[in-house]
Amino acid sequence: MPIKQIKLRKLNMRLKDPFTTSFGTMEDKEFYITEAIDTHGNSGFGESVAFTSPWYSEETVKTNLHVMEDFLIKILQENNINHPDDVSKLFEPIKRNNMAKAALEGAIWDLYAKGENISLATALGGEKKEIDVGISIGIQPTVKDLLHTIGDYVHAGYKRIKIKIKPGWDVDVLRAVREQFPDTPIMADANSAYTLADISHLQQLDDLNLTMIEQPLAHDDIVDHAKLQAVMATPICLDESIHSLEDTKKAIQLGSCKIINIKIGRVGGLTEAKRIHDYCLENGIDVWCGGMLEAGVGRAHNIALTTLSGFTLPGDTAGSARYWEKDIIKPEVTVENGLITVPNKPGIGYEMDEDALEAFTVSEKIFDF
Repeated sequence: MPIKQIKLRKLNMRLKDPFTTSFGTMEDKEFYITEAIDTHGNSGFGESVAFTSPWYSEETVKTNLHVMEDFLIKILQENNINHPDDVSKLFEPIKRNNMAKAALEGAIWDLYAKGENISLATALGGEKKEIDVGISIGIQPTVKDLLHTIGDYVHAGYKRIKIKIKPGWDVDVLRAVREQFPDTPIMADANSAYTLADISHLQQLDDLNLTMIEQPLAHDDIVDHAKLQAVMATPICLDESIHSLEDTKKAIQLGSCKIINIKIGRVGGLTEAKRIHDYCLENGIDVWCGGMLEAGVGRAHNIALTTLSGFTLPGDTAGSARYWEKDIIKPEVTVENGLITVPNKPGIGYEMDEDALEAFTVSEKIFDF
């Protein structure tokens, strides 16, 4: 798979609505679209998912550029790649910086699938023709606003509602939601907002028949989560704590969770995401694909990954129109009755909207091989 050139485009896109979590509020998304071009002129695309501030992980948009430009692209320039799985192995000497790695690896996976004239889903071993999707709802101004927003998405057919929580916006809010939506699959996402001192408070969630509570404790913890899971009936799902297959194995062995959220960027790319999926499938752990407010390219990668058989729970991959007035792919990702039809065209299955890509691009760097 001879690579001729890599392009890094920095984009800035305004979200349709501000998105609030326990970390803060986002209105704009800065990120990189990566493009790998082979000697035949084929292009594969990836997307970085780091934010401008290091509140989700230590990575940021700026550190992604630094690591891609000064280390990862040089590694690609100096080595031959026969299969996308080679990329994660080549990147091993660079510690962490998983979102930077995933942005480049994703472009190479897309390029590989196009070269083989197969869909990215097929290249990964996926079989589903359509995937169930849920929706992630940020912290709202009032409970009334939240209930109204949930009602809209339930009516639209989304298969699961994820609600961001934090101290002061948690048990009573979720109780109100459950009263109004007694049969809707509901999960709570805490984004590391609690400690073991909150055990008795969090145990109240066991009365609400939640699908899961996601990452209630520290972002780098698996030990305290095991203590919490031992005294809660509600399944704990780990997100920020899982960066690799090794993290996954340790968390499962300790009993830290019953569910794992696989985010491609957080674990360093599609190859590692697939390894985590395979291990969880063998060990009876449910997985689902989380979102990072991706634009169309990252959304397409999530769709392809979710076609693997172990993704038994609806993910966060909502339609493009949920987040953007205009996306950078065509057609945009759409949801019908809580389902996304998996594209069967080569690669990610969507074309780039060149006009939109140009309109949102604020800078570009080109690296020749």
